[in-house]
Amino acid sequence: MADIQQNTLYLITRGSYLSRDHLTLIAEVPVYPADLPEEERSRDKATDWRKLSIPIHHLESVCVFGASAVSPPALNLCWDHGVGVNFLTDHGHFQARLTGVADTSVTLRRTQFRAADSPAKSAAIARQIVGGKLQNSRNSLLRAGRETDIEVEQTRLQEVVDGLARQLQCLGDLSPATSSLDTIRGAEGMGSQQYFSVFTLLLKQQRDAFAFTTRSRRPPRDRVNCLLSFLYALVRHDCVAALTAVGLDPFVGFLHADRPNRPSLALDLMEEFRPWLADRLAVTLINRQQVGPGDFVVREGGAVEFTEAGRKRVIKAYQERKQESLKHPLLGQNLRVAQMPFVQARILARHLRGDLPDYIPLVPK
Repeated sequence: MADIQQNTLYLITRGSYLSRDHLTLIAEVPVYPADLPEEERSRDKATDWRKLSIPIHHLESVCVFGASAVSPPALNLCWDHGVGVNFLTDHGHFQARLTGVADTSVTLRRTQFRAADSPAKSAAIARQIVGGKLQNSRNSLLRAGRETDIEVEQTRLQEVVDGLARQLQCLGDLSPATSSLDTIRGAEGMGSQQYFSVFTLLLKQQRDAFAFTTRSRRPPRDRVNCLLSFLYALVRHDCVAALTAVGLDPFVGFLHADRPNRPSLALDLMEEFRPWLADRLAVTLINRQQVGPGDFVVREGGAVEFTEAGRKRVIKAYQERKQESLKHPLLGQNLRVAQMPFVQARILARHLRGDLPDYIPLVPK
């Protein structure tokens, strides 16, 4: 299998500008006074500039966070070389993705749309996706149970592990006649609720500073939710890129309902990646104290947001995690974590084409 390079350029600093020089992208990044608040930072207040040159063939995509700009010639260069340009808010909410004319299979997309319109086909794929997510969540909690010596915590973790096993059994017992998206979504919702009810037990350090009770989004209400939401945004970007690369439409999904500006299929694909990639990295960053309270700010109304330094630290850790190797259980090959969304997107495409009887989610051992 050919090596899949997934190098992403992240423009995080406000006022950054991406231009073109022949076959190279030039990133101009402003340097601001350390005491200048983030919300007041703009190009006219920069005290210096840093420049970075990146040959276009080294890139797979570009992520622009917040108030930064990309020149039209730079966009043309990206489109000509299949590099997607993604625009997100400062805190990772996906806004838009710009690509050139898709060089993909029309027949694959037509097959995808027909499958999405079929309740039975959608339910079959959604069941596999949810099963992979619940199994990965269960494996993460089993690992946490082995790592703690506190009996009360072991008992509570085991209770949730058993609950997730029951949800998996219910999914396995569903027949084509009884499978419905509502039933499958209910199992996913119940499993997620159980999983997050003990998520704080995965934290061995900084529990007081990273107090967590339940998932909250738009806006996140505590530091753990802020960290998780930002990591999920990074994983979602990689899933959008992977699906687009294999010729699938990232906005037409099976588990997640269609909504305007919602990459439903990317949300489907990332479900199996949440527990072992995003959640595990969040726990590691907290336990190793690589992120701390100083990396967050609390806005009026209770919304918690990253500082620019915090975002950079998390992105750096995420990129390093993607370079690690992992054995793919289906292929039996050691691949970089960065390759896994592409592999899973191809497996989904093969299933839709009829080459595989089922979609097989990624459940690392």
